[in-house]
Amino acid sequence: MRLHPLSVAELQISTSAQMQDLLHLGGFPEPFLSGSEVEARRWSREFRSRLIHEDVNSLERVLDLGQLELLMLGLPERVGSPLSINSLREDLQVSHKTVAHWLDILERLYAIFRISPFGSPKLRAVKKEQKHYHTDWSLIQEPSMRFENFVASHLLKWIHLKQDAEGRGLELRYFRDVDKREVDFVVLEDRKPLQLVECKWDDAPISPGLSYLKARFKNSEAYQISARGAKDVQSQEGIRVCNALHFLKTLV
Repeated sequence: MRLHPLSVAELQISTSAQMQDLLHLGGFPEPFLSGSEVEARRWSREFRSRLIHEDVNSLERVLDLGQLELLMLGLPERVGSPLSINSLREDLQVSHKTVAHWLDILERLYAIFRISPFGSPKLRAVKKEQKHYHTDWSLIQEPSMRFENFVASHLLKWIHLKQDAEGRGLELRYFRDVDKREVDFVVLEDRKPLQLVECKWDDAPISPGLSYLKARFKNSEAYQISARGAKDVQSQEGIRVCNALHFLKTLV
């Protein structure tokens, strides 16, 4: 069984205010239980420092820890978008191979996790670039991107439990096509879409990308969830629009 940060269902969160606390403070016990954003920021900085200067050294011999720390500092700004190793390479002035290796190290240390695109030639989906998210979602400053990371962590926790406890063939992916239609998360079971999840900060019209994908996979569950919205409706095409609390409580 794999360990994950605290979640809405695990904490039995029942109000939007409690969910916002978890979103702002992060899912690690010490900063969350402190109830203080100052303490959460302090803990997060110490966590990053220990990760770079102690954990990385115990796993790999990295000659330029300063550049690796710069990489980790820059990654939160790229959450939610396809991660371009070439762009990172240019920013850091190191080789493509070095950046790819450093990302692998951060993933093995559970600092980040990456998800691959979902799609087929018929959907004209992008095929290569992965998206990444942080185990400590409090690192992300932009609220809507922090919320997307928050949901990604909850979905991955549920998927890993179902894999480990029940042996189910679940995967977490995202969808983006050449026409720039997007869906934040696609949960696959045995390579078929089981759930489609789009994240919004506030109430908003249904995403065209979500409508597009739901029309092609009618048997999949589809949700548009918001961090602060009040709507709870079911669209004619079968998409539930609701506050994230209603959805996240059904996970683990």
